[in-house]
Amino acid sequence: MATDPPGSRRVITILGATGSLGRATVVELADRPVRLRLVGRGPHPAYPTGQARIETVSVDLTDPSRVAEVVGDADAVLCFTKHSGGWRDADSVEAEQVNVGVVRSLVAAVRDGEKVPVVVYAGSSSQSGPPARTPLDGTEPDQPASAFDRQKLAAERLLLDAGRSGLLRGVSLRLPMVYGGPADKGVVAAMARRAVTGGELTMWNDGRVQRDLLHVRDAAAAFVAALDHADALAGRHWLVGSGTGVSLADLFAAIAEAVARCTGDAPVPVVSVPAPVNATAGDLRDLVLDARPFRSATGWEARIPLAEGVPTTVAALIDTVAVS
Repeated sequence: MATDPPGSRRVITILGATGSLGRATVVELADRPVRLRLVGRGPHPAYPTGQARIETVSVDLTDPSRVAEVVGDADAVLCFTKHSGGWRDADSVEAEQVNVGVVRSLVAAVRDGEKVPVVVYAGSSSQSGPPARTPLDGTEPDQPASAFDRQKLAAERLLLDAGRSGLLRGVSLRLPMVYGGPADKGVVAAMARRAVTGGELTMWNDGRVQRDLLHVRDAAAAFVAALDHADALAGRHWLVGSGTGVSLADLFAAIAEAVARCTGDAPVPVVSVPAPVNATAGDLRDLVLDARPFRSATGWEARIPLAEGVPTTVAALIDTVAVS
């Protein structure tokens, strides 16, 4: 294989490349003439081939020296790292090291480097706290109610502050519920797995609470659009979502129907249960995002409707779940 002269290709480092969003973004970038440095803690999957030169690195990103190694020469960094364990009790040393520490180390590495990279951060729409209105438009004051959201907001502020200091060009994309892809660990995949094994799907109260769901391929396309329009986007956070709310009752019913079509069995029941005592105000309120500002700045739009995304997600999972 022919080698490229040093510095002839843009270096894009993806932190958290082995997760669902990371993998989908690699697919979006695989046919560009760039160098992709794909960084994850565990083993890497098979990535698509194309024009991109791909390097895989398995490291513990809670070690600041390892962060410096993988971002030091990067022209752009996509940060998808997230501590997903203990979602409701994320106020731990390990969670802080992942959710905040990685960005802290990234900023320190850039400060010591010679480049001013673009850094696009995967934030969460829940950072602003329990929504008082719907849809959110990005102007809401940030009043995070959980440890996880406080950590995500702290990381975002570190990044944007570094941008104001001229160290980097920082962009934060705040995402709603992202689903789909082989590494999906979210609600859609969890409910699909339960339905495949014959378990009933439980929703809190009457299931009328609405959520904005964004397919992982659409989310990945948004991050690529952010790379392409970094100068217009740098310095603030942007909401990225489908703009359409779906009730959890309708979502769970669609999952049950999609699984039934694949298995040939009757759809599993969708049942109502009381909300648990640790449910937050945000859990019980609608959350829909207005992505028009981001769409106007980049031309991006969500293209995969739920009616297509749920069946394809279920079909991808169906062969990996043991049917009882």
